[in-house]
Amino acid sequence: MLGEGILSAPIGGRNTTVKATALRLTGPRPSVTSRGQSGTMLRAMDKKPSKPAGQKNTSSGASQMWGGRFAAGPAAIMQQINASIDVDKRLYKEDIQGSLAHAAMLVKQGILTQADGDAIADGLQRVRKEIDQGKFEFQVALEDIHMNVESRLKELIGDAAGRLHTARSRNDQVATDFRLWVRGAIDDMSVALQDLIHALLDRAEEHAATVMPGYTHLQPAQPVTFGHHLMAYVEMLGRDLGRLADCRKRLNECPLGAAALAGTPFPIDRHATAKALGFDRPTANSMDCVSSRDFALEYLAALSILGVHLSRLAEEIVIWMSDGFRFIGLSDAYTTGSSIMPQKRNPDAAELVRGKVGQVVGALTQLLIIVKGLPLSYGKDLQDDKAPTFAASDAMALSVAAMAGMVRDMTVNAERMRKATDGGFLTATDLADWLVRTLNMPFRHAHHVTGELVRLAESKGCRLQDLALADMQRVEPRIDDGLFSVLGVDQSVASRTSYGGTAPDNVRRAIKDARERFK
Repeated sequence: MLGEGILSAPIGGRNTTVKATALRLTGPRPSVTSRGQSGTMLRAMDKKPSKPAGQKNTSSGASQMWGGRFAAGPAAIMQQINASIDVDKRLYKEDIQGSLAHAAMLVKQGILTQADGDAIADGLQRVRKEIDQGKFEFQVALEDIHMNVESRLKELIGDAAGRLHTARSRNDQVATDFRLWVRGAIDDMSVALQDLIHALLDRAEEHAATVMPGYTHLQPAQPVTFGHHLMAYVEMLGRDLGRLADCRKRLNECPLGAAALAGTPFPIDRHATAKALGFDRPTANSMDCVSSRDFALEYLAALSILGVHLSRLAEEIVIWMSDGFRFIGLSDAYTTGSSIMPQKRNPDAAELVRGKVGQVVGALTQLLIIVKGLPLSYGKDLQDDKAPTFAASDAMALSVAAMAGMVRDMTVNAERMRKATDGGFLTATDLADWLVRTLNMPFRHAHHVTGELVRLAESKGCRLQDLALADMQRVEPRIDDGLFSVLGVDQSVASRTSYGGTAPDNVRRAIKDARERFK
């Protein structure tokens, strides 16, 4: 369960379930405490606890990171614009994970002593525990997550902490942290997407033969089944899964050891750190990896397409719930009321999912603009890469979970769907196909004859199947009563047996195949 919604007093009279459990995921759940905006990790970061014993406030004056070059400290406004800790503190687990791998490699290569390596490893674990428990005070004066961790490490273990940064820079450090975070976010998003796909599969199977109008231009077009309609979204989300997997594969190279931009003269083993951190290989070019954020761009592009797919389904939920359709309903758990109109039940969860895609596409645009004019290699502009990525990832994680909840929650009005197939002359194409098959009529001529019959039925205010045979024969004398066998919506749906078509047996086979693909 990702969260609970409590309906406010002004709308509780209409929505009878006052406390509504929302955004429930079944099966494996993505971690929300390590990457999401909710959970103990970020709650711990936001509060201002007393400092652990020995943790000191950073004094004013030249920076301890680059103070040898600068005699005085930064202006207050410079410190404010330069600091990123409010955003990148979210990378603390990845930062410590990377530092542990780096320190172990330095020991193995004889660059650090075993004693220093052990002290660093023990200290880093203590720092992580302090952050996990909400006992760590992040300091703006230390700029970012890297120096906040390193400063506390020095307080805990002394000068050995200063050896950790041997053969690396914050440039390759943050590139590594960020790749680790995006990789984990992809894994979490993939689990959530699988859950949504299986929710859709369950409902599609339930309604494999439930007849409804299919639309083009939002006008009634041909009869389909609700299961077939839902399976269209399974295919879309399956491609979204594939895009995320492709993105993960391309980003899974390790920048650690590239240092500032040119590599390092120390005899490091980049393959060892890459392996320790679960990467496939180290990055091949030091300048590229410290300055490229295409892995984040690709992630945001994949999320944007996913968001568009969710927005389309959300819009359909809004339409289907409207009074003109009433194809589905949602319970109190995913609707809200009005503070002034007691009768209202609004599909707010769907509307919010529909709206959040703007935030995600905006994040992609923001990062594209940040990166577009940067010469090689690193520029401080890249410090602003994480905020839009985090925000977009949070928005999509919430949207996917909300959509899975709505799909499971919705009640389907099959009778209303079937009734809607009475209008719009949905079997007109079946009539034209019958003329082609039975009378060997060219399709264009059959299309014209069918159009005349539709106009005749419209003038009489009846369905095609309600026209008298004699009336039909005045338009086309060769028509016989065999035509009526194709004019029912059930017959129409059952006849669509081509691969990918809406025939109920087709839908059931497609569901079975999808369950295999998306295990």
